[in-house]
Amino acid sequence: MKTVVKTKSVYEKPLQKDGCRVLIDRLWPRGLTKERVAYNSWVKDLAPSTSLRKWYGHAPELWEDFQKRYKAELKANDAVEPFVEEHKDDKVITLLYAAKDREHTHALVLQTYLQHQFDKD
Repeated sequence: MKTVVKTKSVYEKPLQKDGCRVLIDRLWPRGLTKERVAYNSWVKDLAPSTSLRKWYGHAPELWEDFQKRYKAELKANDAVEPFVEEHKDDKVITLLYAAKDREHTHALVLQTYLQHQFDKD
């Protein structure tokens, strides 16, 4: 059984097909209650470091460099392997993020990185 990793804005309505819903932001999303987010876990350690997040500041012109720096962080991140091990039997994992820009969010980088990790097994 292959695990599929998806992304979704935390502001979108939760759906059954989301599978395991994992909040992947370091900060809690503004204006939302824990009930509204309807998440299974909050894994702050998979988010970009505070210094990388602040450097990037969601500036599209820094997107290419941000992706490289974030992938380097993920390669050295001790939280990745336990996350993959814990979720290897999940059919669907939906990574929840609060960024308004859906094309330049760390969730896309993390999605690709994690999908590769799940596909290795």
